[in-house]
Amino acid sequence: MLLQEKMRQIKLAPSERTLVDYLLEHPRAMAEQTIKELSDKTYVHPSTFIRISKKLGFNGWVELKNAFIEEQTYINSHFTNVDANFPFTSHDGIMTIAKKLANLEQTTIEDTLSLIHHDQLQAAKQSLLNAKVIKIFASNANTLISQDFVLKMRRIKKNILVCNTVGESAYEAANCDSSTCAILISYTGENQMILQTAEILTKNHVPMIGITSIGENKLSEIADCVLNITTRERLYSKIANFTINTSICYLLDLLYAVVFSEHYEKNLQQLIEIGTKFDKRPTTSAIIAEPVYDEHLAYKDALFPN
Repeated sequence: MLLQEKMRQIKLAPSERTLVDYLLEHPRAMAEQTIKELSDKTYVHPSTFIRISKKLGFNGWVELKNAFIEEQTYINSHFTNVDANFPFTSHDGIMTIAKKLANLEQTTIEDTLSLIHHDQLQAAKQSLLNAKVIKIFASNANTLISQDFVLKMRRIKKNILVCNTVGESAYEAANCDSSTCAILISYTGENQMILQTAEILTKNHVPMIGITSIGENKLSEIADCVLNITTRERLYSKIANFTINTSICYLLDLLYAVVFSEHYEKNLQQLIEIGTKFDKRPTTSAIIAEPVYDEHLAYKDALFPN
């Protein structure tokens, strides 16, 4: 749940509601006005600001203010010229649709990048590097999206799998221990199967990476580190999960890339050596054709000839 949604729904005293409604109607006011100025505008006592902050789960007004400004900055950025739910119309021609989808995907990646925090990404990377086994728990399309990530990770010798049998998540989670790293994917962060899995993993002291929407949700509270999915789509009043899928793909590609980079040359050599032996696909294009490698040369010499 977004903070602004929580502010609308939470039960407040009349004076508190007056202040909150003013802030929702004038979202820039929190950044631009002091407590005294806001107090004068809304005719509420300064102590009301502290009470509201506590009721919304913050330690004080400054913490609430910073969270509100961060959320408003996100909401008002990136998706200014494209609708995540209806990126094209029934009147658009095929090339217009092609351009609009390209714009949508580019915007989605920029939007997702803006949500990444260094410390969360670093923690996720370290959990994956430390793990003997990596397990992914997701549902529906998110399970399918994860398959490409699994393939890439296996090619660099990571022991990874997706739990893709309906009803088996609890059993898989129960068999995990602290040497496992779990990746849990849920757009809402409230998927009951995912939350049940997370509770079991917590009891088994399994490090968890949550991939979920922004704002408060149960998965983000339980996970050890969180990577946020771009949060622009409604649940079903839309053409497709365009931005959700693109965002998850980007985040999984990012996790693969940061793991790969830890042993860059070793992993690259692994891929080239196996590819040289077993990838015999023919091609007539010079652009995509591989150079002929001498098996007696070091891979560096083959990659970067003098």
